[in-house]
Amino acid sequence: MNSYGLFVLFATLTILSPGPGVVLTLSNAVRHGWRGAVPGILGIASGAFVVAAISATSVGLILSTSANAFTALKYAGAAYLLYLGYKSWRSDRSSTLLETRPSSPGYRFLEAASMQLLNPKAVFFFLAVFPQFIDTSAHFYAQFFKLVASYAVLVILVHGGYALLANAAKGWLSSPKGSWLTAKVSGVTFAGFGVLMASASR
Repeated sequence: MNSYGLFVLFATLTILSPGPGVVLTLSNAVRHGWRGAVPGILGIASGAFVVAAISATSVGLILSTSANAFTALKYAGAAYLLYLGYKSWRSDRSSTLLETRPSSPGYRFLEAASMQLLNPKAVFFFLAVFPQFIDTSAHFYAQFFKLVASYAVLVILVHGGYALLANAAKGWLSSPKGSWLTAKVSGVTFAGFGVLMASASR
């Protein structure tokens, strides 16, 4: 834990990097505003918390050593990302993004949490990174909780910043042209991440 500052820096850079979670946050912010993106952000943070807890148990070791378990979770996650891509691609068919049928905050929370939970790479990230910042001579669970809670808070802060940026540009993005472009870019990006996940190896 003497390297806690390094962990915060590393985790922040990791969260800042583009990924399915960032795309989902931006999409929710455009569709539902900054406040409307909050349930999805909390879902991503909660999913990360659960994945980190899983990575600290034997389940994480099973995923890292069992090819069948990894493959099953990988394809489930890839299928879900492809579904999100298809839904985003078609979201402008009948109206602009802001006029599409609104989803409930609970739905957006579960959507984001499910995406995080179905990502096997997240488990391996925590399996590989967390041990580097754990002092084996000190209380494990206290350190683990501090690292996981810090990561979840960083997710909320970083994704909250992304949501604010998307909300600031919502005027143009909510126009017919902006809506069409956003829908297509989001759809292709989700589908791209799905393909990458399906083709990934451990």
